[in-house]
Amino acid sequence: QVQLVESGGGLVQAGGSLRLSCTASGLAFSSYSMGWFRQAPGKEREFVASVSASGSSTYYADAVKGRFTISKDNANAKNMVYLQMNSLKPDDTAAYRCAASLRRDLARAPSEYHHWGQGTQVTVSS
Repeated sequence: QVQLVESGGGLVQAGGSLRLSCTASGLAFSSYSMGWFRQAPGKEREFVASVSASGSSTYYADAVKGRFTISKDNANAKNMVYLQMNSLKPDDTAAYRCAASLRRDLARAPSEYHHWGQGTQVTVSS
């Protein structure tokens, strides 16, 4: 059974930083590309960032480019994906979910992802 569990969310002031983590189990982690999505109340789910299965390629939404960094740790069976978020803005407030895709290259659309975590809340105060 595939499980994705996010952690690291919380309340932070504008300009601050958070690092989200996602622990994956029950899948051949090194064969999956991974992504982060977010959804704010009353808004549609939004792509944030993705990383290829090998971890060598990344892609970001324009809204977070230059502020967020996605990384994937395939080594030592850690099965972790991270989202380092810097220079946070109130507009970054949302529930953040990680997702796993059988595509080995960069997946961007929600329909390309096969497994989802429950999410972790990020709140940025002004």
